[in-house]
Amino acid sequence: MASYANLTADQGADFETEITLENEHFDAINLTGYVVTGQVRRTYKSSTSYNFVITVNAPSSGVIKIRLPPSTTASMKYGRYVYDIYATNNTTNQVYKVLEGILEIVPRVTR
Repeated sequence: MASYANLTADQGADFETEITLENEHFDAINLTGYVVTGQVRRTYKSSTSYNFVITVNAPSSGVIKIRLPPSTTASMKYGRYVYDIYATNNTTNQVYKVLEGILEIVPRVTR
């Protein structure tokens, strides 16, 4: 079962956060040999998606950095979106959902 986290990003600004992924026993998930990907959509059924740029900073400690560049957040309408992040094992091709939640895009005033 994936962990759940709500995130907030400013429209038109760089969004970046570092997250430590843990299992149900609160032990760090070892991401050595995994590829981590994730997307944001307005709803689960939306055809339009935005890809997170994900960096695995410390694989054995389960630390990832997720990012949306300013060009991406600028193109997103303000409001709530859903997202999830998956880890795929390069050797076995097993796929695990590791994180999911709501991403809120806060509208910008300055243009």
